[in-house]
Amino acid sequence: MVLTVSPERIELPPGSEVTLRYQTWADYEALLESRHDDAAIKIQFNAYTQEISIMAPLAGHGRRIDSLVDLVKALLRHRGRDWDSSHPVTLKRFQAAGAEPDACFYIQNWQAVLGKDRIDLSEDLPPDLAIEMDLTSLTDLAIYRALNVPEVWIYRQGSLAIHAIAAEGYRASSTSPTFPDIDVKNLLPQYVERSWAAGSSVALREFEQLLKSL
Repeated sequence: MVLTVSPERIELPPGSEVTLRYQTWADYEALLESRHDDAAIKIQFNAYTQEISIMAPLAGHGRRIDSLVDLVKALLRHRGRDWDSSHPVTLKRFQAAGAEPDACFYIQNWQAVLGKDRIDLSEDLPPDLAIEMDLTSLTDLAIYRALNVPEVWIYRQGSLAIHAIAAEGYRASSTSPTFPDIDVKNLLPQYVERSWAAGSSVALREFEQLLKSL
């Protein structure tokens, strides 16, 4: 098992997580550089706790997030809405926090990020929706609150948790502010797991047929 974390190189076996304490923004930026845009490694920073978390997702992580992203896009198409999406992506607010959601969607302000290679939330608007697949580690919602992301979804063990931003942090919600008229909390996990068992295209096609009947 190779486990290396340094300003020069990061190597973690799939499914592992490392937490570094008493870290600074400069430490965080150095680790981002040492990763060399390797999407297989996720790095997040919380200035309040002075912690950096580094994660190497499992293979099942990528398959499920791809399926969930496809389902969200199908919902947006069904509603005739435009969007701009990224996965993975690094979201940063200078000296405060950094996170790498598995996927994020700009919907209300999709045109504001067109043509941008990187997003700095000290200057740019946050995405309307961030999605995390918690198979390797647990999502730190405090980081997303520092980034001011309005809505965060966390998928874990066949269940979708919806978190809507509030003054005190996030509140758990049974409905999505982005899709208030669709029961995404109960509906989407069925098709994410269906994609695992029957294939991504099969699950997506069945979901699109369902949407036509709603």
